[in-house]
Amino acid sequence: MVEQPNGEALVSSLWTRSLLSGALAGLTVDCSLYPLDTLKTRLQKARDPSAPQAPRALSLRQTIRGIYAGLPSVLFGSAPSAASFFIVYDGVKRSLLPPGSTDTPSRAYTLFTHSIASSLGEIAACAVRVPTEVTKQRAQAGLFGGSSLLALKDILSLRHATPQDPTTQSSATAPVKRGYGQVVRELYRGAGITIAREIPFTVLQFTMWESMKEAYANRYLRPLASSAKSVTETQIPASTSAMFGSVAGAIAAGLTTPLDVIKTRVMLARRGGADAPVRVKQIVREIAQEGMGAFWRGIGPRVAWIGIGGAVFLGSYQWAWNTLEGKREEKERQ
Repeated sequence: MVEQPNGEALVSSLWTRSLLSGALAGLTVDCSLYPLDTLKTRLQKARDPSAPQAPRALSLRQTIRGIYAGLPSVLFGSAPSAASFFIVYDGVKRSLLPPGSTDTPSRAYTLFTHSIASSLGEIAACAVRVPTEVTKQRAQAGLFGGSSLLALKDILSLRHATPQDPTTQSSATAPVKRGYGQVVRELYRGAGITIAREIPFTVLQFTMWESMKEAYANRYLRPLASSAKSVTETQIPASTSAMFGSVAGAIAAGLTTPLDVIKTRVMLARRGGADAPVRVKQIVREIAQEGMGAFWRGIGPRVAWIGIGGAVFLGSYQWAWNTLEGKREEKERQ
């Protein structure tokens, strides 16, 4: 049997682990903590002054259905989004911090590497996540009866001209290509502010997470090449990684809440409404008029959601990574 070159086999193995571990992590956290995400979105939604002060109480079925509004769009996008992140994140780390290097990088260089890797990973993930996030949040906010499908159909309807709308009469005779361009713009509404929120959040979370893992590894992990338990004792346990991920995620989530509020408002603003500002500057001014506390609306559910989610997300990622790495090392020993 002809063996693959070591470099090619290593890259293929690491790419597969990043793909599978990331997909599992994303799907697990989005499904398990979705109600907290829905609560956060509804708290961050702009107040409607015309709404009655005491809305009619919902039945248990309506409450459950509303809490999980928009879930189908998340199921469709969470796995590829998380997989895209970790493929880029792990790939950049391998490029800038080669595992076989004999030189120990400085602390500043390591933090710089984690920041660059996480930032590029988030940009790749947002290409997949933003369209699903737009449809999800509109369903969560109660638009279109809480249906992801109806929210998506509303966006896709932009491919057709709407001459009855005075604001679009001039574009009624525009080429069809322009209609599809409007669909793309609506699907990626809020992409800029999403990236602006995700990059500082991810840099904070992943630099703290990696730093805590590195400190733990330096203190507790010992390579035991002659021991039958070498694979287990030279890897950071998934439970430990989950705890570090929870702490890092909660801190990063709290600090970036104002950006998350702005992102939510931008995504909920539908095209064609006279009272629906879509520019970030307008959104910020609108929130400021409600009081500075409005920028921190939903911080409780957000910190709880991402604190627990950080444990589930990074813990399940570490578990999948350790499992696949253990199988690879077992094959090498055999």
